[in-house]
Amino acid sequence: MTVALKLAEFLTNTPIEALPAQAMDHAAMVVASTFASAACGTAIESARIISALAHDAGGKPEAHVWYHHGAALPVTAAAQANAVLSDAAASDDSDLRNIVHAGTPLTSASLAIGERDRRPGAEVMAAIVLGYEAAGRISGAITPSFKNRGFHGCLGAAFAAAGAAARMLRLDALGMARTLALTATSMGGLATAADTSVAREYHAGAAVLAGMNAARAAQRGFAAELSILESPQGFFEAFGGVDGQAAGEHALRDLGAEWDIVTDMAVKLVPGGHPYHAFAEAAANAAREANLAPEQIAAIELSRPGFTSLPGPLHPADLIDMAHSPAYFAAAGAADRGFGWQHAGPAKIADPVIHALIDKVRVGPEPTEDRARYRQGARVTIRATDGRAFTSVVFLPKGSGALGIDWADVDAKYQTLMPASGLPPVSIDSSLEMIHGLRGLADISTLTRLLHAPRP
Repeated sequence: MTVALKLAEFLTNTPIEALPAQAMDHAAMVVASTFASAACGTAIESARIISALAHDAGGKPEAHVWYHHGAALPVTAAAQANAVLSDAAASDDSDLRNIVHAGTPLTSASLAIGERDRRPGAEVMAAIVLGYEAAGRISGAITPSFKNRGFHGCLGAAFAAAGAAARMLRLDALGMARTLALTATSMGGLATAADTSVAREYHAGAAVLAGMNAARAAQRGFAAELSILESPQGFFEAFGGVDGQAAGEHALRDLGAEWDIVTDMAVKLVPGGHPYHAFAEAAANAAREANLAPEQIAAIELSRPGFTSLPGPLHPADLIDMAHSPAYFAAAGAADRGFGWQHAGPAKIADPVIHALIDKVRVGPEPTEDRARYRQGARVTIRATDGRAFTSVVFLPKGSGALGIDWADVDAKYQTLMPASGLPPVSIDSSLEMIHGLRGLADISTLTRLLHAPRP
């Protein structure tokens, strides 16, 4: 029994009825979050390029690209285009352990197959929950080692798409294991490229293709080395530089005791790189307490365990820069005493008040208390010109599953971002209502039909 086969038995044999209500609720929230992020992606050139390539190639009509009036495409092409749409806007979701954006490939793969095969909403939700579990367990076994070796979180995202696709295709345990094994030998992705360019969203599309193609090949009987995860020079050793057997034990520990989509998933409630959301949140908290004008701020100190320098461009010039600049997050939170979707727009990215405060951002001493509680959290101290100091600590950013996610926050995100899709308000409202009732939806294509943009 290999790691892939043991994990596959769990992913395949767990019935929908055994999945906790909170896990299923989070799956529906991931769908809403992914749709909202994808709406913003419609204006981004990288997403348009992948969509255009898919439509130019054409093929068997199986599923649609969201918010596009074009014809249906082959299921993998539609899923790839939708994943790039969502990831391009940097407003989807994140895993608290490893910054893997699993929700985008999960939703893209599950809905494309669900639309083609007219599957019920509950089945899509289960595929999302279990696909998240596959991604969390496999990537979690090599976290943070894979990042230290230069690999991007798309490694885990590929297993999300793979697990969800295999579940939607109703593969047996052997088929699921082959899917995981094929995915393990099909996916790469470099963090440096993702941090500095639109390679980030290209990775999202590649992860969906790798996972879905692996599942479809396995469906037809394509075999693979089932011990590839834990074997010498296998996935765990090659990408994580860790002992394969130990990593395998970690991946299989306490299956079903907890659910990663509950304990480790976070929905982005503001834009940009999720590791920096807590800096903006804590800076805004401290700024509201301090009640200082920007010119009265002498310094903004950022702190978290392991945070020793300011990564990314200090002064962002565009969305990519902004998404990877903790200095921008903190300065914007301090300047505006809050941080929201408008901070991903060109006006805020160019705001001279924010840029003046960026020059006052520095790294403070690492916290010595409650270090284990910082899960993409942050400590921010605003120092005034008169010597006073105001500190806020955020252990988990808002929107983290471990804190409990409020549907009101997800609804607000949906209503704020979805108008960028070009859909009429009635379609936006109706689609959100369907997402709330996703578990009882008899045919998921009823939902996806609402996302087709009207012909111009």
